[in-house]
Amino acid sequence: MKLKPAQLQAHLQSKLGTAYFVSGDETLLVMETCDQIRAAAREQSILERDLFHVEAGFDWNQLFDATSALSLFSDRRIIEIRLSAKLNEPARKALVELVSNPNPDNVLLIVSPKVDSSSAKAKWFRNLEENCCHIQIWPLESKQLPQWIKSRLKQKHLDIEDQALEVLSDKVDGNLLAAQQEIEKLALLVEGHLIDEELVNRSVSDSSRYDVFDLTESSLKGDVKKALKVLSGLKGEGIEPPVVLWALSRELRSLSILKSQFNQGVAPAQAFRKQGVWEKRQPAVRSALDRLSVHLILELIQYSGLIDQSIKGQRKTDIWDDLSALTFAICNGRLAAPLSD
Repeated sequence: MKLKPAQLQAHLQSKLGTAYFVSGDETLLVMETCDQIRAAAREQSILERDLFHVEAGFDWNQLFDATSALSLFSDRRIIEIRLSAKLNEPARKALVELVSNPNPDNVLLIVSPKVDSSSAKAKWFRNLEENCCHIQIWPLESKQLPQWIKSRLKQKHLDIEDQALEVLSDKVDGNLLAAQQEIEKLALLVEGHLIDEELVNRSVSDSSRYDVFDLTESSLKGDVKKALKVLSGLKGEGIEPPVVLWALSRELRSLSILKSQFNQGVAPAQAFRKQGVWEKRQPAVRSALDRLSVHLILELIQYSGLIDQSIKGQRKTDIWDDLSALTFAICNGRLAAPLSD
């Protein structure tokens, strides 16, 4: 069965299950969710933990041996499985078998990166969800971060000025681990119960961290300030320009196809489904479709081709300046300067 993170604590207080599957790419929230399950197990006198890292060539027999051990001969334990590689067919079958025939003396805790949409729809994964509690951890959106920080500070009986909260959120955007670390540090440094902007500026380093999907999301929404900040962060982190160009170009091609389908009378829901635009992303994509004309989208696709030539050494331009111009155009619905060869 599926459980939302907010439902987990009530579930654990009611009854500790035999198998949990925690998935997601937000490291801090995944860690804290697993900590909740381990704490509930300790309250049931399950004190031992066996940890298995599943990588290519993993021997699943050792896992079956560990889970089949009887409490008469060994302590009750948590069997924790960390998944990293994409699962092949034998691995998928092994996981389903493990959760379908649990040892009631133990708790099985499976930790995985985010489950992609194709896996989530597969029969093997539906079978797995039927036999364990699945908690999917979703990334925190930028607009949710200030309230998340305020909530964490409140737990420490602290408050923060609005401007200080804005500065702090900007410095740790996209990096919850850094956000939590800075909260812990501010709690030690603050005098009294109110954190002000001066303290944040003095003590908090810029730990914001992004990926190319943050860039495309903010560009589609038209958030030029955020998009250019993300682009600068990607450059600073050493992300290669072809990766950035691929992400932006892919969105432009998708927008071009959607525009064409809309003009042909295809219903938006059907067009989005064909292009694989899931419901959560549709508002951002709709914003870009409203803002960008067919002519501009085609012009920006052409501009992407020129940037690709620069990457290949066929044009002498500053590639990151070109990527900035492309990002700016997607956000604002216009090119700042004409195309040049």
